[in-house]
Amino acid sequence: MADQMKTKDIALVLSSGGARGLAHIGAIEELESHGYHISSIAGCSMGALIGGVYAAGKLKEFREWMKTIDRKKMIELTDFSFSINHLAKGTRIIEAIMEFVPDIAIEDLPVPYCAVATDLKAGREVVFNKGSLFEAIRASISMPSFYKPVQRDGMVLIDGGILNPIPLNRVKRQKKDILVGIDVSGHDYKAQWDEMHRLTEKHKHDTSLKSKILDMLIPDNIEFNYYTMLSRTSSLMIRQNSILMAKLMKPDILVDIQMNRYGTFDFDKSEKLVAIGKQKTLHAIEKYESVKEI
Repeated sequence: MADQMKTKDIALVLSSGGARGLAHIGAIEELESHGYHISSIAGCSMGALIGGVYAAGKLKEFREWMKTIDRKKMIELTDFSFSINHLAKGTRIIEAIMEFVPDIAIEDLPVPYCAVATDLKAGREVVFNKGSLFEAIRASISMPSFYKPVQRDGMVLIDGGILNPIPLNRVKRQKKDILVGIDVSGHDYKAQWDEMHRLTEKHKHDTSLKSKILDMLIPDNIEFNYYTMLSRTSSLMIRQNSILMAKLMKPDILVDIQMNRYGTFDFDKSEKLVAIGKQKTLHAIEKYESVKEI
C-alpha cells in the first residue's frame, strides 16, 4: 500500500452510458491535471469510444468536435436504415470521427487499450485488445435496436455494456498502479421519476392539439409508455451489473456519476457533461488523497 501511494500511474476504466459518457472527457482531464498518468485504459460502449480516442492521442480534437454537435448535426450523422433489427447503420458517425482520428491497430497505440463488446449469439463478452481500433469501437457502441450489430468471425456483436458496463476486470494492470473507474451508467432514478411525474401532470391539463395527438399515441400516462418502461428496465439491469463489478474488483478510486437530467442521446450538451465529469472526479481525487495522507 505504501508503494502504491507513491505512484500516480493509473489503470483507467470507462463505463457505458451513451451521451453521459462525455463526462469521461472531464474525468480524464481532471485526473491529468492532478498529475495522474494513464498507463492503460479500457472501456465499453461510449467508454470504449472515449478511451480509444484518448489512447490515439486525439481527445482534445474530439472535445472540440463535440462542441459543434447540435440536434441538426446529430440527425445528419444518423444513417437511418429502418431495418427489422436496427434504426441506424452506425457507419456515418464512425467515418466522421475518423476524419481527425485515424484508424490504427490497437497493439500499436501508445497506451495499452481494450474495448468490450457482447456476442449476441453466444451470450458472452468479447474483448478487443488487437486489430482495428475503430472496428473495436464500432462493435462496442452497437446499442441494441438502434445501431446495426457488427458481424465478425461468426459473431453478432452488440453493446459491451449489456454484460459488463464498467470492465474493471479487463484493463491491463501494471505493478503498483492505481485502479480507477469512471461510472456514468447510473441515473438519479428518484429525481428522474419525479420529473416524469411532473410532466405527466402538466400533460393532463394540456388541451392543445399536440396533447390530443400524444393521448392517442401514448394513452393515459407518459410515465408508463413502452419506451420509458424498456429504457428504465435496461438501465436498472446495467446499473446492477456495474455495482457488482465494482464490489468484485474494488477500484482504488471509483467516480460514480449518477445523473438526473441528461440521457443517452444528449450529445448536443457535451460541455455541460464534461463539466460534470470534472467536478465529480475532483471530489473523488480529493477523497482518495485525503485518505492517503492519514
